[in-house]
Parts: sequence; C-alpha cells; structure tokens
Amino acid sequence: MKKPDFFLVGAPKCGTTAMCDYLDQHPDIFISTVKEPNYFGKDLIGPKAVNNIEDYLNLFQQAGSQLCGEGSVWSLFSKTAAKEIYDFNCNAKIIIMLRNPVDVIYSLHNQMVFDGYHEDIEDFKLALAAESDRKKGLRIPKTCTRPQALIYTDVVKFTEQVQRYINIFSKENINVIVYDDFKNKTFQIYHDTLNFLGVNPDFEPDIKVINASKRVKSKTLQKFLVAQPPVVQFFSRSILPKPLRPTIRTLLKSFNTRYQPSPPMDAELRRCLQTKFAPEVQQLSSLLGRDLTYWSKG
Repeated sequence: MKKPDFFLVGAPKCGTTAMCDYLDQHPDIFISTVKEPNYFGKDLIGPKAVNNIEDYLNLFQQAGSQLCGEGSVWSLFSKTAAKEIYDFNCNAKIIIMLRNPVDVIYSLHNQMVFDGYHEDIEDFKLALAAESDRKKGLRIPKTCTRPQALIYTDVVKFTEQVQRYINIFSKENINVIVYDDFKNKTFQIYHDTLNFLGVNPDFEPDIKVINASKRVKSKTLQKFLVAQPPVVQFFSRSILPKPLRPTIRTLLKSFNTRYQPSPPMDAELRRCLQTKFAPEVQQLSSLLGRDLTYWSKG
C-alpha cells in the first residue's frame, strides 16, 4: 500500500498548516486526507485520527503516483515519534518548521483558549505560572484532550527535539525552516522545499493567509458548543438527523469566530521570556549553524 514519503513533524504555530496547504496544491504532491493523523508518537496524550496502520495507510490511497506526506505537528515534541517514523520508513524526508519560542507559546496559548476546552486560564502569564501544578496533573481542565500542550515552555525545547531527528535520520533528509523566512520569503522557501522533496520547483501555489489569529465572539456559545449539556444533547439527537449535527456545529463555530490579530504580549513579560529562552536559542543556533539570537532581543 502507498505510504508517506515525507513528514512535516512540527512545530505547532510555526506555519505548518499553510505549508501543507501550499504543498498539497502541487500536482505531484498529495497531503493526507487528514492533515494531522497523529499516528506516530506513542508517548503523546491526545486525539488520534487513526489508531491502526491500515486506517493510517488508507489516508494516502488516493495519491496514485504522487509523493505523499502528512503534517502531524506534535511529532516533533514526541520523544518516540522520530524512531517510530524511521522504523516505518527509514528513507522518509523530514520537514521541521521553527519559530521564536516566545511567539510560539503565546500563539499556542491563544489557540488553546479559543478552542474552548483545552485551556481555562485566559491570562497568559497566569497560565505560565500554572505549569508547575500542571506537571503534577493539577489544574488541567477536564475537557482538555492534550494536557502536554499546557506545559507551554516544554513545547519549545526545540534543540533537543531537532537533535532527536538528526540522531536518527541523515541530515540530507532533514529540512529545517525558520518561520521568519517562510513569512518574509514565502515563494523562495516553498521552492526550496520542493527542491528538497525532489519535485518540480517551478510550480506557483495560491498564497493566502492560513490559520489566521482568531477570537470567539461569545465565550458562552463556544463553551456550549464544546461541552453541550446532556439535555441539549438529548434534544439535538431527537430532532436533528445525525448527518446534520456536525454541519450545524461547524456553522455555529464559524459564526462565533472573529478573525483579528492577537493583542501584543505584555512588554515586561516578553522581555522575561526572551531572557528565559536565550540559552535555548543559543543552543539551537549552534545546532542549526545559524544565528537566531535576534529572537532574544528587541
């Protein structure tokens, strides 16, 4: 059966959704019907689109002769996914997208709050302060399906995460993309990625904003949609045909979404986080052979 040739393994909030969309537009590339199957990573806690190898491979069966790939962004965070992917396809190509860790965790927190069921501490600074309790399994919302993501500062330990892939895959099969480059030189980075994958690099995708920052219009409605009271579930099952229920829920979520830039982070908190992550950024710079210390300044 057809199996993926490349894996966009992360990190979250680093442009992976946009890159997968642009790659999927290429006539010689097929991205899995579910962008994030989350099949690999036995140590990860969270939802998986598929739970067995047959269902996983079925995500790629429409590809024909196209190059296949997928974009499960928690595979970089996982301590086991790199080895699992290598055992599955030792010749696979790995794409890693990285971003200033301060921006990653701020954006990730905003996303978790927006989802309405992962994060119940809306103040970013207070959410960071809760990490020590959350590492002990405390103060985690009952509805949260990915508790590891709430330990925000662990999510951005990029040096050790990238090193795991370097230790297992050859450097020639790993392509690291810095989000700043992807944002400022989108076409160039896209064409470089096509070259890395070995397909025609001249294709021009439809570049558009993907996964833009968003807020909910009504927190009450969002919580209602995420965790419906039993009485509401009973009436919806009694009145609405089963095929219509997810469609209506999607329409209500869309109605309740407002797209707008995230408010700027508190300046003092940003400086503190830049200082906190400076050693990590320095180590990552050494690993990649590229000076990223500007992330720790300004």
